[in-house]
Amino acid sequence: MTNLIKKVENAVIRASTTYHKDRISAFKLAYEKETNENAIWALDLMLKNMEIANKNKLALCDDTGIPHVFIEIGKESNGINGEFIEDIKKGIDNGLKNLPARPMAVKGNDIERIEQSKGLFSKPEKLAPPSFIIDSCEGEDIFIHILLLGGGPEIRSKTYRVFHKRDHNNIFNDTIEWLKKSLPLLGCTPTIPAIGIGRTHYEANSLLIKSLALGNLDKQTTLENRLTCEVNKFNIGPMGLGGDTTALGSFINIGPQRASGVRISAIRPCCFVDPRVSSFKL
Repeated sequence: MTNLIKKVENAVIRASTTYHKDRISAFKLAYEKETNENAIWALDLMLKNMEIANKNKLALCDDTGIPHVFIEIGKESNGINGEFIEDIKKGIDNGLKNLPARPMAVKGNDIERIEQSKGLFSKPEKLAPPSFIIDSCEGEDIFIHILLLGGGPEIRSKTYRVFHKRDHNNIFNDTIEWLKKSLPLLGCTPTIPAIGIGRTHYEANSLLIKSLALGNLDKQTTLENRLTCEVNKFNIGPMGLGGDTTALGSFINIGPQRASGVRISAIRPCCFVDPRVSSFKL
């Protein structure tokens, strides 16, 4: 399926070099509202970085991220097979090669890869994606979402059990406390905190990935707006320089829950280039 391979390749390059319209609007609104001179300077540079990356098809950040894939299969579609998955992987390889992405794949056996003692592959396309997330959706179309996730936000992320005590504010306040600790260390603010709340660690992180793929800064829920408002009270500001803009928005995805006193919360404070996402329909 040569057409699929090319579509995925283009999606990888587009995700790395282009912001969605909602992100551009959020940046411009933050720039207009910001009152701190240092923050205004930083936001201006971020907007210029975006324009240069988009115009010249250059990566938004030197950390070009780890490719992740989320597939939605229409209930009335013909489905997918192993060849379909392999073609997506080939498209990712081509995208990383032709971007080009930063070579980050580690050589060696299990121990050598952990210790990074054998060095790195020189070819960007050696960076394999993790297992795909696949879900169903209405209709006959198949939607493929390509995400490039950077290392900085991963360092400041956590997945943890929280005792809800029959009050959602306990989950919310735990999230706020973690973001208050982690965002000053992230460096590359403003952030878009992404939250997944589920029954298991796997489910919570799957919900988080889906929130990154499907979230929209132009369509924020009451809870997302509340989280953004609380984060902006930190006054960390763009690049940690202070100001009103610590968060551009938030993505929260709450899944099914079990009869238990515990909820599993996955928290990922995205940097100002994440989430890098490109989606297309088949």
